[in-house]
Amino acid sequence: MRHDSDLAKIIDSGSPKSRLGSLIRWLLAASVLAALGVGGVAFLRSRAETQATPRYQTETVSRGNLRVTVSATGKLAPVNEVEVGSELSGTIEAVFVDYNDRVKKGQVLARLDLAKLQDAIAKAKAALASADAKVLQTAATVQEARANLKRLRQVAKLSGGKVPSPAELETAEATQQRAIADEASARAAVDEARATLRSSKTDLTKASIRSPIDGVVLARSVEPGQTVAASLQAPVLFTLAENLAQMELQVDVDEADVGQVQKGQAATFTVDAYPNRQFPATIDLVRFGSETVDNVVSYKTILNVDNDDLSLRPGMTATAEIVTAERENVLLVPNTALRFTPPKPAANEQPSSGGGLLASLLPRPPRSATGKSVTESPDKSAAQRVWVLRDGQPMAIPVTVGQSDSRMTEVTGADLAAGIPVITARLSSTP
Repeated sequence: MRHDSDLAKIIDSGSPKSRLGSLIRWLLAASVLAALGVGGVAFLRSRAETQATPRYQTETVSRGNLRVTVSATGKLAPVNEVEVGSELSGTIEAVFVDYNDRVKKGQVLARLDLAKLQDAIAKAKAALASADAKVLQTAATVQEARANLKRLRQVAKLSGGKVPSPAELETAEATQQRAIADEASARAAVDEARATLRSSKTDLTKASIRSPIDGVVLARSVEPGQTVAASLQAPVLFTLAENLAQMELQVDVDEADVGQVQKGQAATFTVDAYPNRQFPATIDLVRFGSETVDNVVSYKTILNVDNDDLSLRPGMTATAEIVTAERENVLLVPNTALRFTPPKPAANEQPSSGGGLLASLLPRPPRSATGKSVTESPDKSAAQRVWVLRDGQPMAIPVTVGQSDSRMTEVTGADLAAGIPVITARLSSTP
């Protein structure tokens, strides 16, 4: 009873005016809390809807020219490079040319010491003279043997065959035959001596090392006084280039690209000596034989190069861009658009509506969590279509794929035109 009386006193102690103010303050606080609650619910709902709606990156279809190239590296070389050596052994007496000298066909480049060769010629001439004298001697012997046999036959005829005896006649006949054989041998010895003399004269001619072509001296590996030994193989004394105004570029084309490279295709290349200059070239030959270096298979390809200003030099390393295809005024889409495939929705994904207030407040997981990654390589059918946005949703457009470079691809399609944005990637749903 005492507690009830105390509570009544407390209630009665306040005036009506103070009780009205307290009520207003409570109403204001409740309104603020209600507004905050509604705003929070709206914010969470908007955030959940934003996270649930996928966003895509697009790039417009363009119309232009497409240039497909194959890159390869190699070295420049003369069209005709000749190594000049010596067939004879001996000592170099003189050298008449140096690096970069222009030479004519038949011009003497160097000469060996001629003393031994001249002695060999003199010896061959003496042997020839001796052989000629031997022929005269054997010819006289044949004449003598023939006369002796004729005399014995006349005696036998006059004596009625009594003298000389048959043995003497046979001996005379054999002597004549031996004399004739000796004469034939002597004449053969003359031919041999003449051949030896010609060989010695030829060696004397070869002692003067001459240029086989009109060209330029690229290398000289001999000096006066140096001994040349040509017993096993001819040593290389000079390297000549026939015409540096016409050169060839030998590049190695990868086996993955060789099917696109053909004779007659145009190309451009650069060298380190002229980094801001591009040189034109034309493919002349694609060899069938392969070369394998560090398990990499390539095919040697020869390109013709005009070098009228002689700015290019043999041995320079060049990087060539071979034009394998050119397309003009075609539709072009990024290669990433052909590789894109939209992710498939998860089978257990909840619908966007329903579930009550708590479900609407809680954010749902992104739809791409169980979908297909955009970085995966599309299958063959996916590579034949592109995707565009219709009412915020991806829609496939079938296309026919043509030539492609490293970034753009030629396409044709009835529903595709320049300026249409195509999807290239899916972006994260989180802003």
